[in-house]
Amino acid sequence: MEAARRVGCAALAVALAAAAAGCGTPGAPQPPSLKLPDRVTDLAATRAGELVTLTWTMPKRNTDRLLLKGSVAARVCRRESAGSCELTGSVLHFAPGKSAISSDRLPPALTAGPPRAITYFVELDNSKGRSAGPSNGAAVLAGSAPAPVADLRTEVRKEGVVLHWTPGDPQAAIRLHRTLLTPPTPGSKLQKGPLAPAAEPLEQNLLVEEDPQLGRALDKSVQFGETYEYRAQRVVHVNVGNQTLELDGELSAPAHVEVLDIFPPAVPTGLAAVATLPGPGAAEAQPSPQPSIDLSWQPDTEADLAGYIVYRRQEGSPWQRISPAQPVPAPAFHDEHVAPGNTYIYAVSAIDQKGHESARSAEARETVPRP
Repeated sequence: MEAARRVGCAALAVALAAAAAGCGTPGAPQPPSLKLPDRVTDLAATRAGELVTLTWTMPKRNTDRLLLKGSVAARVCRRESAGSCELTGSVLHFAPGKSAISSDRLPPALTAGPPRAITYFVELDNSKGRSAGPSNGAAVLAGSAPAPVADLRTEVRKEGVVLHWTPGDPQAAIRLHRTLLTPPTPGSKLQKGPLAPAAEPLEQNLLVEEDPQLGRALDKSVQFGETYEYRAQRVVHVNVGNQTLELDGELSAPAHVEVLDIFPPAVPTGLAAVATLPGPGAAEAQPSPQPSIDLSWQPDTEADLAGYIVYRRQEGSPWQRISPAQPVPAPAFHDEHVAPGNTYIYAVSAIDQKGHESARSAEARETVPRP
């Protein structure tokens, strides 16, 4: 009996244990969510003169992988060497998942002296002022920045826009910030096809080596018919520790330029003239066979070329256009209005689709022989 009673009690204990582990019984208690925003991982910093600009992407979720709601508080701090991280301003607020931007105007102590690294961090707080930790560090150089670029001005040439400025630091490079001021309007039809110009970015940076004697650069990538704004700054690169950092001067005042195509095509070259007399059987084929002069020259390869204009004169006479009203499309011309024994002088010009005509080519002289 005693043994049977013990077996029954054991079975009852097993059953109670199984019931206690069922779905209706809560498991181990979990810690409450702190609703901490995820850490920023893409903080970037750039300096121009005394102003440092910081950019990063706000997270969409908190550390529990739940979507953040409402704006998130952000604190930016700056650390020099091994010192403490000093707040750069008041607490900022940004929407989750959006791009964020902040700026820090360096104090005089950090805009003087030799180049040295300073590092920025950003922390995102929950509603109770707690964070999941600082972001990645973004380093810039403190110290004396290069002198600003002075007297930036532009000049339009056929090969592009020439930029001029007052020469300065021969150790610095020049970065040109170019903005397209005439972007395509919404709904406008862009040119298509293999010969259509490529779409331009609205913002573009061009790094050029400064000529200490001349202070100029050529931007060949502009497109005729567009308007641009240029700003320039001097840039030096400094090795600090095991990394190379960039120290930029202030941006110059803007210079605007409208790039109009007012330039004619290149002057044709290689003009040659060859007289041709009727052959022995020409009289039977044509009652009054005429001599002629054939002209040829090197083709012009400019994209907006409309064609060529042919001129002729005789010794002591003025130039006369002998080609049709429409430009000659090919680099060749057949002149049938010549007479045996006469000498003719020819020149050719090129004309573009907007009516800009080049200067005349070098002359070619040819005498029509007598039969």
